[in-house]
Amino acid sequence: MKEEKKYTLQTSPFIVPTDDGKVIKEHFGLASDGNSQVSIAHMIAPPGWSEPFQTPEFDEYTFIIKGKKQFIIGDETLVLEAGQSIKVNKHTRLQYSNPFTEPCEYIAICLPAFSIDSVHRENT
Repeated sequence: MKEEKKYTLQTSPFIVPTDDGKVIKEHFGLASDGNSQVSIAHMIAPPGWSEPFQTPEFDEYTFIIKGKKQFIIGDETLVLEAGQSIKVNKHTRLQYSNPFTEPCEYIAICLPAFSIDSVHRENT
């Protein structure tokens, strides 16, 4: 009887196509392995990058590896730096950006997994 594998090693993450210079490498999630429970992505946001406001249907955890990332949550603006992390609860309106001069490298974890249909980005 063959024993079931006890782990999944990700060596070729799904590279999400973007047109804003942001690098998104999804290691686990809907696009990479069909996982709808969680998504884990390694990202690099270039200087001057920003996304429209959004109100996701998932909790999102962000851990900053290098650089800084700006979060506008409600009427509050936060800037996270390398070594800091944040959890933003689902159904919270927010905007992510990097208005700084250096790229921002970070890990994002979404529970349940990120999907374009559940992020609810606003029209710009």
